[in-house]
Amino acid sequence: MANIVTVKNLKVVFNEGNEQVYAVNGVDLSLHQGETLALVGESGSGKSVATHALLGLLGKDAVVTADEMLYGEKDLLQTSRRQYTHLRGQELGLIFQDPLSGLDPTMRIGRQIGEGLKVHRHVHGHALKQAVFAAIEDVGLADPALIARKYPHELSGGQRQRAMIAMALVMQPKVLIADEPTTALDVTLQAQILALIKAQKAKHDLSVIFITHDLGVVANIADRVAIMYAGKIVEVGTANEIFYHPQHPYTWGLLDAVPSSDDQRDQLFTLPGTPPDLHQPIKGDAFAPRNPYAMPIDFKKEPPLFQVSPTHFVRSWLLDPRTPHYQPPVTIQKRWARFAQLHAEQTNDPVVESQQAGGVPV
Repeated sequence: MANIVTVKNLKVVFNEGNEQVYAVNGVDLSLHQGETLALVGESGSGKSVATHALLGLLGKDAVVTADEMLYGEKDLLQTSRRQYTHLRGQELGLIFQDPLSGLDPTMRIGRQIGEGLKVHRHVHGHALKQAVFAAIEDVGLADPALIARKYPHELSGGQRQRAMIAMALVMQPKVLIADEPTTALDVTLQAQILALIKAQKAKHDLSVIFITHDLGVVANIADRVAIMYAGKIVEVGTANEIFYHPQHPYTWGLLDAVPSSDDQRDQLFTLPGTPPDLHQPIKGDAFAPRNPYAMPIDFKKEPPLFQVSPTHFVRSWLLDPRTPHYQPPVTIQKRWARFAQLHAEQTNDPVVESQQAGGVPV
C-alpha cells in the first residue's frame, strides 16, 4: 500500500530562553493511502507537536529536523511558508481539539467554512453559498442556512465540532488530521463525532491521522495505532495487534485505563508516576521509572525497535530474546488469548503463541 505521508527521524526542539525542550525525538511515521492511523499517548508525549511539524504550523521557537518528511513525493522540508499555506488550504485538513479556539468568535460560521473556497478556489456568490450549505448539511447539521448565520458561541459543543469538521472537509483534502476532536465532548457526542469522521473518511476516500490520549476512543476507527511516549513511538501495529496483542508495558497501562463492562476492580487503573522532564536528553528508556518490569539496562541504554510481526514493532527490552521470562498483567494475558482466537478465526491457524522474551545483558 502506497504511503501518502512518510516521516523519518523527525525531531522537534523548542528553545525556551536558555533552555531547550526535546518534544519529539526521532519519530518514524507513515500514513498509508486510505487508512486511519491513531496516534495515542498522554498529554506532552509529542503527538500534536509531531503532526503540527508535518503541517508546518510550529512557531519560530521550534527547530524541526528530519531525515525525510514527505507528502506523497513532495519534500515538506523544502516547502516554503506560502506553499504550506496552499497545501493546508487544499490538501491537508486539520480538526482542532477545541473548536472555540479553532473558530473565529467574530465571524459567522458560514463565512468561516467558505473562506478556503473563496481564497484558494475563487468560488464566490451563489456557488459559494451553496457549497457552504452542502458542507454544513454533509456533517449532519440541520437547517444549513440558519447554522451559517450563527456565531460560534451560539452553537452547542457538538454543533461547533461538526462545523469544524465541515470547515476541514469543504476543500476536499486528501489527508485529515484530527487533533483530539472528542476530548471536550460527552460520551454520546463522542460516539456521534467518531461515527461522522468514519463516514466522511469512507465517503471522501480520506487518509486520517487521529490524535488522542484515550485508546478506547480509537477501537472502532483505527486501522493502525502508534503509541507515543516522551517524544518517541514505543509501539506501532494494526488495531488488532495493539488491542489484543500489546507488547509494551506503557501500552498495557493505557489499555488497563480503558473502562470495561466486565472490570471487577473498585477503582479505575491509573499509571503510576509522571512523564519525564523533556528539558534534558533522556538516558536509557524514558518509561523505565514508571515501568514495573524495568531491568537495569532500561536505565542505561535506550531499547531499539523489536519486530513482532511484519506490521508490529515495539521499543522495549522485554522483547529482547535474552530477557528472563515474565508474566504480563492478567488483563493483558486475556487480550493475548483473545488475539489468538481472532487470528485462528481469520487464518484457520489453531495456535498463535504470544511472544515472550527471555534474557538481556545488564
